[in-house]
Amino acid sequence: MHLENGWISGAKRVPSPHCDDRPDNEQPSVLVVHNISLPPGRFGGPYIDQLFTGTLEKEADPYFTGIAHLRVSAHCLIRRDGEIVQYVPFDRRAWHAGISCYQGRERCNDFSIGIELEGTDELPYCEAQYRQLADVTQLIMRSYPVTPDRITGHSDIAPERKTDPGRAFLWHHYRQLLGTSIDAHYGERDLT
Repeated sequence: MHLENGWISGAKRVPSPHCDDRPDNEQPSVLVVHNISLPPGRFGGPYIDQLFTGTLEKEADPYFTGIAHLRVSAHCLIRRDGEIVQYVPFDRRAWHAGISCYQGRERCNDFSIGIELEGTDELPYCEAQYRQLADVTQLIMRSYPVTPDRITGHSDIAPERKTDPGRAFLWHHYRQLLGTSIDAHYGERDLT
């Protein structure tokens, strides 16, 4: 796995119009983990791709009436089987975080990468997703100034609005796959 102009080689590409240039060509320095399922709690199907490309038809499901108008995207989605779908190259700003703040800095889209996991707050994620997320994270850390202590959940940057990736997400398992642990008292530790 490597990057080609901000795109992951071998990943499925579904380019989204819901992106733009980062201010002052800023390099992304934070990774935000999200979850999504459309309709809520259902997996598979074309609806996430459609939402992120602005082609979601509100008639396809009653839930879509309230979201079909949104102009949102993420850099990547990792499906339940581990398939990686990329919508926005990492060098560009995806519209994933909304109103957000990380360590006192607002507008997280300006300086972050957003990765969606196909899932919900309550249902366990699949091992294939954790492994792909760890692989993509390591690729990002080799290419951008993202470090293990600058990986966060959507719920952490928008706590009044968001709960994802939820309590079902096993942060400790993800950190083990990365080979690092974040300890509140001692900072980053290498587990390898």
